[in-house]
Amino acid sequence: MKALKDAAPRVFWTDRPGAPAYHPLDGRTTADLLIVGGGFTGLWAAVLAKEENPSCDVVLVEAHSIAHGGTGRNGGFISDSLTHGLSQGLKLWPGEMDTLLALGRENLAAIAAFVEAHGIDADLRLVGKTTVAVAAHHVAELKEAEKLYREHGEDAVFLGLDEMRADVDSPTYLGGLRLRGTGGILDPAKLAWGLVRVAEKLGVRVYENTAVTGMERSGAVVRVTTGGRNSTTAGASGVIDASQMLLATNAYPPPLRRLNNFVLPVWDYVLATEPLSEAQRDSLRWAEGQGLTDAGNQFHYYRLTADNRVVWGGYDAIYNFGGTGTEQRDATHEVLARHFFETFPQLDGVRFTHKWGGAIDSTSRFTPFFGTAMGGRVAYALGYTGLGVGASRFGAQIGLDLLARRTTRRTELKMVRRLPVPFPPEPLRWPVVEVTRRALARADENGGRRGPWLRLLDRFGVGFDS
Repeated sequence: MKALKDAAPRVFWTDRPGAPAYHPLDGRTTADLLIVGGGFTGLWAAVLAKEENPSCDVVLVEAHSIAHGGTGRNGGFISDSLTHGLSQGLKLWPGEMDTLLALGRENLAAIAAFVEAHGIDADLRLVGKTTVAVAAHHVAELKEAEKLYREHGEDAVFLGLDEMRADVDSPTYLGGLRLRGTGGILDPAKLAWGLVRVAEKLGVRVYENTAVTGMERSGAVVRVTTGGRNSTTAGASGVIDASQMLLATNAYPPPLRRLNNFVLPVWDYVLATEPLSEAQRDSLRWAEGQGLTDAGNQFHYYRLTADNRVVWGGYDAIYNFGGTGTEQRDATHEVLARHFFETFPQLDGVRFTHKWGGAIDSTSRFTPFFGTAMGGRVAYALGYTGLGVGASRFGAQIGLDLLARRTTRRTELKMVRRLPVPFPPEPLRWPVVEVTRRALARADENGGRRGPWLRLLDRFGVGFDS
């Protein structure tokens, strides 16, 4: 496609100056708290641990660079949901939903306050989002969702066809559900870079290109070995003796191998356009600049950037045998580009400047899971399933709670105390996921009616989504 001809195979958010850089670990060191993973969970954990106890010696290691993984590859949405949406939370934990909603709102407010207090230029705009109906059955679903959100105190308004197109103009829209106050959009890389700079000022030692290659219990500490990941750091190696350790690896294989049973690395793909002209921007309307998503099982997510690009992603959620993946997938990028111009034909002629992909750490219940290992010296918080930009701070708090062996409102939640259903191992995992993906596509084609396989999964709280 002509619009993709000059698209750079790089992530828009991180393909800009301003990224901090840190040396790899080379040699031996110790830590009171070792954090593995330089994404949002690890960064929040580092900051929160130092704010709570400035004397705590915190080390953070990242196998690549800060924000390399899902933190820097997402669409830049932030939500107050801790449960992958209200309906999912009610299905799984109806008795705790009021607490989960309150904790989610508090978490989002704390993120906004932190960004403001530290002057982080993350383009955070709490403008909510709109879910759009692009098929007839979506209209009824969104009307029911409006009632549900209102019952739980949310500012939800259903928009009919004309109202929706007056708000954001697309010939594919049949209606929409406008939610305000439940989240918004931001620049994820700039938030991550701001977080790591705050962490460094607080005294956190940060090492990039430092992959964990081994982990074992050694007396009163967890001994971790590390190595460089690229050609310039391959000779670097280290050993860390840590009193405690937090795993924040998300979709990447954790050093605690049994956790792989609970994480499905689903590959998601994204495009970014060139900046729109004033006339092109006006043709969309989109006055509030909120994020948008489709209402289907296979959905797009999209939003405007600070310089009026459209970041457009989703739809395909790819699982490859063994969990491997690639950051570039021409077939999916072509599908995304075609869908983009079907949604916004008034933007015909616009070119894409960036195309990329990345792995989402999905769980069978779409929500994160938590726990400890090695006698409580190691904690983990993984599996955000595409909603980790906001929920990762909450996950970091839980990880620190578990290491401190303290009882809080967070640790008392069933979400925290119970693990999700594990995924089957290969070679069974890949065909099960493929059957589920096809069943979801058929449901979209058949008016949202879920077939026998999806209904069976629903009974066990199991699903597959991006």
